[in-house]
Amino acid sequence: MAVARVRFLDRTEEDFVHGKSLHWLEKIGVMVKSPKVLAMLERAGARVDRDKGIARIPEPMVREAVQKAPKKIVLGARDPKNEKVIPVETWPLMTTTGLAVYTFDIDTGERRPTTSKDLANFSRVADAMDAVDIVWTTVTASDVPQDALALHSLWTTLRNCTKHIHVIPTPKSAEEAKALVDLGAIVAGGHDQLRKKPLFSVISCPIAPLGFERASIEGQVEYSKAGIPVVCMSMSLSGMSAPVTTCGTIVNINTENLASLVISQVAAPGAPFVYSSESAPIDMTTGVMDYSSHNLPMIASGASQMAKRYGLPSQTGNWGIETKVPGMQASFTELVTTFLASMSGSDMVAGAGSCDAAKGAALEQVVIDSYLWEDCRKYMRAFEMSDEAAATEVVQAVGHGNTFLRHMHTARNFKKEIIFRDQERKMWQATLSSDMVPEAKAIAKKVLAEHRVPDLDPGVVKRGDALVEAHTRTLKD
Repeated sequence: MAVARVRFLDRTEEDFVHGKSLHWLEKIGVMVKSPKVLAMLERAGARVDRDKGIARIPEPMVREAVQKAPKKIVLGARDPKNEKVIPVETWPLMTTTGLAVYTFDIDTGERRPTTSKDLANFSRVADAMDAVDIVWTTVTASDVPQDALALHSLWTTLRNCTKHIHVIPTPKSAEEAKALVDLGAIVAGGHDQLRKKPLFSVISCPIAPLGFERASIEGQVEYSKAGIPVVCMSMSLSGMSAPVTTCGTIVNINTENLASLVISQVAAPGAPFVYSSESAPIDMTTGVMDYSSHNLPMIASGASQMAKRYGLPSQTGNWGIETKVPGMQASFTELVTTFLASMSGSDMVAGAGSCDAAKGAALEQVVIDSYLWEDCRKYMRAFEMSDEAAATEVVQAVGHGNTFLRHMHTARNFKKEIIFRDQERKMWQATLSSDMVPEAKAIAKKVLAEHRVPDLDPGVVKRGDALVEAHTRTLKD
């Protein structure tokens, strides 16, 4: 099958990135702010400087981790029909944005902090959108204890969607990570069932350059032991937390992912692991991550190619119109940047609903980004390249200088071969425009009024509520 993809590195350049990452891991090492994880790595063969918290990882440890990591991951869901498998064969799975701290109220348009109710509403709208495959814990619930944010976010999202969930708040401790696993097991029907088809995965971000924070990495160890997929999202910012060069940024991304992979595989051989990056240059005038940078699709493509080199599922692209307020305030070339990043070969892309460089989110923007993705992902459908598709016999039958229009082969195949634009949704795609916002807002409101997510069994709800309450209580004692 032929699928459109963007490539940036040739094989020699991939070899260079791989070799340089091995050099960095062995000579520079990674900072791990967890004595427990450092000791684990030392027992496995790393050279550890306990005073500086540095682990230097030799090439054999990397090679063994790559060999042990699964090359296919099942992403479970409350509704089995929403289960997904990565890597994908055609277009990437799309996710919502994650952890926004404000929203634009769907009724008043007022910008305000986000709450648990907002998280429930975003989860329900994402559940209803055909283009959304995976639901991130989209917004930050400001009305729950922040030391237990990850647990509260997972519980709210589990109850309000039937799709696979990405949990993005970092656990505050290994104990909270264990509580998330136990909560997932209650819904899945047991720890074994959760391991076979995990209902959620977790975003685990290194601290660029080449660092791992204690709670996050100790939580990652617990998730790996439980069979929960870990998405190692390197956020290497060119010129700030990574070298300003595109080359140096890609090497940093690759080195952080390989180090994280080693930690997961040492903790639990065969643990599901996703190579990931949400990296870009910073805007040198503001210091803010520049999601619209021309460099972004090249960085995404390079990271995706390295993931494919190791046979690892990946989330290296992004999707979602970079906008300050709902609508499409992006220029043509900014939209090209976003689209090229989604064509990088990534198995998942993130960002639907995002506003203001992911600091905000809007329900109507989820609708806009979902509808645009339904159209754009058609560029990445699979086209058969075979003797049958070449249609040699048809060419012979039609003959020189004649038309294929009247031949039955055309009538039988044109609908599956030729991509037709949705003429109504095409009108939503005007750049520097907010004309589509009222219609998108009406769709979001209709979803909130009509889309029903089946609640969990009352017994499961009771046990889940008790677990969340018990863990939150421990933080007060």
